[in-house]
Amino acid sequence: MEAEKKRKRYERLTQQIKDLIVKSSNNPLSNMATINAVLYHKMDYFFWCGFYLLQGEKLQVGPYQGSLACINLAKDTGVCWAAVNNKKTMLVNDVEAFPGHIACDSRSKSEVVVPVKNKNDEIIGVLDVDSKDYSSFDEIDVAALEKIVRLIFFPEG
Repeated sequence: MEAEKKRKRYERLTQQIKDLIVKSSNNPLSNMATINAVLYHKMDYFFWCGFYLLQGEKLQVGPYQGSLACINLAKDTGVCWAAVNNKKTMLVNDVEAFPGHIACDSRSKSEVVVPVKNKNDEIIGVLDVDSKDYSSFDEIDVAALEKIVRLIFFPEG
């Protein structure tokens, strides 16, 4: 997708998600489910879109859209744990080249993972988005998804 078209689409989707959350929800899980549904159905190259939530020493699947997910992600393994441990968004153009990548679905070829922080600025999980194509994600996706993830706990901005 052309860069400017992608930016504009994300602007519309961010506003749509914000409006839905502000109008209807004060529940972070409901907010996550809403984010998944909007992104999965509006971004053509999103093959899988979902949240993994920290449960003690585990990352467990939360709300998602797409093919069947891994329920638990092995500690300190894969892109999701890299985002948690490094406390930053991870952009991976070729998941097969990422050390320790966890293949929940072998059709997944590229991935972006955004840490989710609560109101105390603690990482409580991640938003994980996969594509069937290599190099599907770029800095436009990163910036937009970071902004959207913030809406989970800070819908007013």
